[in-house]
Amino acid sequence: MSEPTVEDATNRIYESLQADNADIDVHIATLKAALTRAGLKEATFDPARLAHNNRSGRKLMQAYFRQRGVTVKYSAS
Repeated sequence: MSEPTVEDATNRIYESLQADNADIDVHIATLKAALTRAGLKEATFDPARLAHNNRSGRKLMQAYFRQRGVTVKYSAS
């Protein structure tokens, strides 16, 4: 089985966020590995797809991911 791409890992995180953060730490680790393989330093998320698309929800997500070694930024939508 091939390693998941950044896009695959990001989609799994969206699904996890919609499912009340089920297995979120596993998906963050997968995303971190995919970012490393792709040579990227940060993950980009679409705020419209987040469960809590408000400033506090986005900042909380950034802080949680940063503690696990993933820098999060949001696309302008």
